[in-house]
Amino acid sequence: MLTIQKIIPHGHGLAAVLLKRAATVELDWDVRQKSRFDATDSTGRHVGVFLSRGTVVRGGDVLVAEDGTLIVVKAAPQPVLEVRPCAEHGSPFDLVRAAYHLGNRHVPLALAPDRLTLEPDHVLADMLRQMHLIVTETQAPFEPEGGAYSAGSHNHHGHDHPPTTAPTPTRGKAIGVAVVAAPAPHVHGPGCGHGHHHH
Repeated sequence: MLTIQKIIPHGHGLAAVLLKRAATVELDWDVRQKSRFDATDSTGRHVGVFLSRGTVVRGGDVLVAEDGTLIVVKAAPQPVLEVRPCAEHGSPFDLVRAAYHLGNRHVPLALAPDRLTLEPDHVLADMLRQMHLIVTETQAPFEPEGGAYSAGSHNHHGHDHPPTTAPTPTRGKAIGVAVVAAPAPHVHGPGCGHGHHHH
């Protein structure tokens, strides 16, 4: 058995030719969020992974065995729910609202400009449909968003931003407040096809 205690996020610093020759291992999200697990790579070798507690393995990361063997991690397709706004009667704001409510429930969530992806949950699926969103069951790799300050988020932003400070309120002076208009109400027509009810 190959013993692995090291991980290189996204294989940074490794030559492309090494990554191309390396074996691979397909892991779903349930396994990749564990710091200790067993798996079998693409060559049939059994590997035992023992990483630091709290480590999250992402697709594209490279596991390094004690003998120097490299194994590239692939995010395995798994059952997921894809959530999209109704193209006919919704708006992109519907996704923002859904992400807010899911975030309040601490639901692992993959973000894209046109969709949200989460693990199957019929209660959440019903809630999202009631919010006038299109929810589809499918199979796809699942890479939920990491916390902004989490060690496992693999944040490779590449540059620094200057610190910003909020203006200090001064007695007797008004403070500007940005006001965001509420979204237009969701109106249904005969072709909406959501299959939900209004009360």
